[in-house]
Amino acid sequence: MSACRVPRRRVTRRRMLLPAAGAAVAAVLLSACGSGGTSGGSEQTKFVQGKDGVDTVKPADRQPVPDISGESTKGEHLDIADYKGKVVVLNIWGSWCAPCIAEAPNFAKVANETKDEGVQFLGINTRDSKKTQAVSFEEQHKVPYPSLYDPMGKQMLRFPKGSLNPQAIPTTIAIDRKGRIAARALTPLSEKELRKMIDPLIAEK
Repeated sequence: MSACRVPRRRVTRRRMLLPAAGAAVAAVLLSACGSGGTSGGSEQTKFVQGKDGVDTVKPADRQPVPDISGESTKGEHLDIADYKGKVVVLNIWGSWCAPCIAEAPNFAKVANETKDEGVQFLGINTRDSKKTQAVSFEEQHKVPYPSLYDPMGKQMLRFPKGSLNPQAIPTTIAIDRKGRIAARALTPLSEKELRKMIDPLIAEK
């Protein structure tokens, strides 16, 4: 799937990856979304890079998810900590992003199917200048879960260095029932790939 360009800004690269946490303005420089990405991290990350584009971390090596909270696209308070005890699927998306549009039906379907299995889907909407753009996307694609509104990308910069942190749009991060980062995909996911990512976490006790 080809990368998509962000309206409002002319860029010379087809795709840019998120830099390490530093200034919040760094996230604004994210210029496009794509179908894949490089798996960043360090020796401390200890992740296993999957052939399907999903990186995973063994339970003993998982890092806690940072404080991800704020106002949702519909003006409500949203806090990832409220869902501890559930498997949380965190999807970072933008209404302007073609791969995000492509994977949206898969996320909506799996979110509905796994709700009774203790899975909570959440989103982080980024680079949309108006909430109405995000809400229109959610309504059009029948997204059944809430998303934080994060136009400047500040939420993504909260992830600790060396963790399976967001690096592109879309990024999907799976968080285990203990609130630890367990898996990450830097690519749009099919329904099958998404289930393969979260089913092992559902099975964990």
